[in-house]
Amino acid sequence: MPGYDKNRKAVITGYGVVSPLGSEVDAFWNGLLAGKSVAKRIERFDPSNLGVQFACEVDSAFDAKDYIDAKDFRRMDRFSQWGLAAAVMAFEHSGISKQKFDPARCGVVTGTGVGGITHLEEQWQVYNEKGSDRVSPFFVPAMMANAAAGHISIATGFAGVNFNVTTACAAGSHALGEALRCIREGSADVMMAGGTEAGVTPLTVSAFGRMGALSGKNDDPTSASRPFDKDRDGFVIGEGAAFFTVESLEHATARGATIYAEISGYGRNGDAYHITAPSGIGAQQCMSLALEDAGLEPDQITHINAHGTSTPMNDSKEAQAIQNIFTNLDELQVTSTKGVTGHLIAAAGAVEALAAILTINNNLIPPTANHVEADEDMKINIVKGSPKEFFGDYVLSNSFGFGGHNASIVIARHKG
Repeated sequence: MPGYDKNRKAVITGYGVVSPLGSEVDAFWNGLLAGKSVAKRIERFDPSNLGVQFACEVDSAFDAKDYIDAKDFRRMDRFSQWGLAAAVMAFEHSGISKQKFDPARCGVVTGTGVGGITHLEEQWQVYNEKGSDRVSPFFVPAMMANAAAGHISIATGFAGVNFNVTTACAAGSHALGEALRCIREGSADVMMAGGTEAGVTPLTVSAFGRMGALSGKNDDPTSASRPFDKDRDGFVIGEGAAFFTVESLEHATARGATIYAEISGYGRNGDAYHITAPSGIGAQQCMSLALEDAGLEPDQITHINAHGTSTPMNDSKEAQAIQNIFTNLDELQVTSTKGVTGHLIAAAGAVEALAAILTINNNLIPPTANHVEADEDMKINIVKGSPKEFFGDYVLSNSFGFGGHNASIVIARHKG
């Protein structure tokens, strides 16, 4: 192994998405640009007995069976189905699926927060109502958090580095950052990386609601997710997946791949503060680590895709952290796509990385839905109302998770 080399570039050559806006990238992007929330009353199950009855569910028109063998499909939890579907999209989009590659030099890293929670809830009900003899023999391989990584490896033939990151809402960004590190350390030429989450379940929605993390606007779901707005009262839970084919520049160039962006910096750390409340200091240090890793000064960043969950504490702490680092606050455009999609938990960082790539490729920044007026102490420049033109070469994307887990990545324009 050649050893860790920060100068070894990692580039994005393919991507796929499963989201509340659809599974077609154009539908996803156009939905972000429209800046309208897609939150609505939960349809997959009856939420009548829940305190919070709405979410941003995966578009019902999407069918993961289009990407997965029917037999395998029945043995997977939804988070694996969506993760595998998005990964197959990225695998095919990159073109590597039709070329020869060294399986041992190709790996997988996934991110998920609650893993197979749907299967867990359903099989617990089976156990209670019908007894242990009726529990599915596929329960464990369906619910385990590393299941998606295994399925993606089998489907792609990627037999190298293979692991899962479970760092709550930071996991999707961590997966991409760890893919970058695998490329830099020379342990892989290609990585399939991303995040997947299927957390809209009765237990999960009840739990987040009980802890006061969710918005309670049952009468007006589309106005509930309000990142950085003074009237924010909690996040809207969402679900979905996004995956990327990440390659060393040398490998991508040698096979004539189309390059959409580079992952040029990665910061990771912990708050060491509180299991659910952010310190703000950790987020600030994490962003600084990502900038240092990318070899950038703060004023070279012209756009931040913020974590921006719409909770009172997170948005305030993140805004302050940004203000403490950046001096170009008038020019620095900040947006949170969670106003449109809701908070996809572990998939959030991956889906938002796709938004960052599309921002660079289209030179447009999506607006933050439902943002009307910020708190007086927020001095950051929120993109709102309509898309804004993107000027620059770098996007900083933030993800901060329960447990005090922080991840920031720098997505850069590839200049050939």
